[in-house]
Amino acid sequence: MTEQKSLTPEFAHYKPGEYAQNNIRITPTTLADGREFYYLDDDPAYVSGEKTRELKDPRPLAPRFDPQIDADGNEVPYAAPQMRRDPLTGDWIPMATARMNRPITAGAGATASGNPLAARKPGDPYQDGEVPDTDYNVVVFENRFPSMVRVPGMSDAPTLVDNCELWEQKPAAGRCEVLCFDPDENGLPANLPVRRLRTVVEAWAFRTAEDSAIEGIEQVFPFENHGVEIGVSLAHPHGQIYSYPFIAPKLETELQHTQAYHEQHGGNLFKDIMNAELEHKERVVMRNSSWIAYVPAAARWPLEVHVQPVRDVLTLDQLNDQERWDLAEMYSTLLKRGNAFFDKGDGKGMDLPYIAAWHQAPVHDSRRENYRLNLQFFSFRRDVNKIKYLAGSESGMAAWISDTTPELIAKRFHEIGAVDIAD
Repeated sequence: MTEQKSLTPEFAHYKPGEYAQNNIRITPTTLADGREFYYLDDDPAYVSGEKTRELKDPRPLAPRFDPQIDADGNEVPYAAPQMRRDPLTGDWIPMATARMNRPITAGAGATASGNPLAARKPGDPYQDGEVPDTDYNVVVFENRFPSMVRVPGMSDAPTLVDNCELWEQKPAAGRCEVLCFDPDENGLPANLPVRRLRTVVEAWAFRTAEDSAIEGIEQVFPFENHGVEIGVSLAHPHGQIYSYPFIAPKLETELQHTQAYHEQHGGNLFKDIMNAELEHKERVVMRNSSWIAYVPAAARWPLEVHVQPVRDVLTLDQLNDQERWDLAEMYSTLLKRGNAFFDKGDGKGMDLPYIAAWHQAPVHDSRRENYRLNLQFFSFRRDVNKIKYLAGSESGMAAWISDTTPELIAKRFHEIGAVDIAD
């Protein structure tokens, strides 16, 4: 077996704080096809080195960028994701045909009986799992079926679709990672102890620091999709990290507004929004010493909460130890209260489908200095048995119509729990 790494491996850009240095062991390895993989252990037996992780992936996988065999038995080049720019909006649209073959274990379209995100189970008929060990705390690894990936030797130079200047295309040379929160494949993120979520927060910071330094990356986006109704294909407590070779449309719009606000008023729009919510109080739903959570005054979704740090911070890797602990506490409380939001009459709430999206300052864009780290958490469930579907106005024109008001959303959160949560 490959020699176990030290408690605090040297990474080029990630610098662990005091807590992580002493309580989280990061162990890098490589999967059978060459993808990068990291264990993040908070179990004292692994932190101390008393126990070590399995580093060898036993699967007979070919190198990830090798030529592949198509349906007719012909050898074809690796199907690298491409992206094309929409001339009407300027948006880059990645296109990844290889994702059609990814395993699906959740919902009516399930194609695999096992779980590739679970720890390895000796004797289990499904042995194509992504984790080499039979147990883990938190793991991060490159997605086997990425929407974006940098292919060695492939030029990033733009070309034209059909040789027409209207349609620019380039390789989608980004990076897609999977972050598994816990080995219990039937568990819920809301039920994880705060200490485990603290390790998840460290993983977000670790990968933000490292992925931001990758050639061509413009934005690092950690996010979590939870629930079959959201479209999750793998039933397991996990999130993802997309590192885009462009600035995504949502962030671009926010940057335009934050920059214009700064030029006109000299302040930071996100900070001024947070302070205004604190002043008016009604829509503030949670707070601790480092973070404020509120329902935005123009909330789109029937359940929507934004979370900001009290201190001016641009990206997750800039958070200090106290802020990372307070974030783990805040996130745990938010998930629990989200599950309690809709009352089925039995007092048990429900497993809320949600998206948790981290909006960070872009990597290189000069407008980053007038941005601010924030989490945007939302669900399209609007009642116990009702879902908000995006109809013609929302899908066709991006003109949102809300089925509730931000004040009613905040009122429900106030019924569930106190605004001030314990530090």
